[in-house]
Amino acid sequence: MASAACGGSRVVSAQNDPWAVLRRPGSFALIRHATAPGTNDPSGFRLEDCGTQRNLSAEGRAQAVRIGNLFRANSIAEAGVHSSQWCRCLDTARLMNLGEVRPQPLLNSFFQDRSREAAQIGALRQWIGELDLAKPTVFVTHQVVVTALSQIFPGSGEIVVMQRVPGGQLSVQGRLPTA
Repeated sequence: MASAACGGSRVVSAQNDPWAVLRRPGSFALIRHATAPGTNDPSGFRLEDCGTQRNLSAEGRAQAVRIGNLFRANSIAEAGVHSSQWCRCLDTARLMNLGEVRPQPLLNSFFQDRSREAAQIGALRQWIGELDLAKPTVFVTHQVVVTALSQIFPGSGEIVVMQRVPGGQLSVQGRLPTA
């Protein structure tokens, strides 16, 4: 499994175990929310009203539980958990049951307003650069955010393991499909 440094060079060999990397300080899991049928949100959706958003299906809820179980099966029973404010992300994060879920607006989708991407991703990179990553850390977010940080188009519930590298860059360490 090759790795790309986002904004840098390739730095990781194929023999690295993404779970072992994730247990090391300075690493984090970037997770696209579990299965929520459709694309985009309906016009007029509101963050504070889950009934106006695209939400997890029954399969998506079960997938989120399986993702949490996968972490526990790989010796990560607790993590710092940060989530987009969208209901499908918050639900994924809560159902994983890895710790208190902290809403983080920088993880929100910009799919409907691409003009926000550069400023939001810049601020997100800065926040990640300052975040204490001493223990396993999880970010539950959207495809557009995962792709902007990693250059990977993730499947629903896919885990992209990343690490901060010298110079403030983020490096992809591996991918873990969960569907």
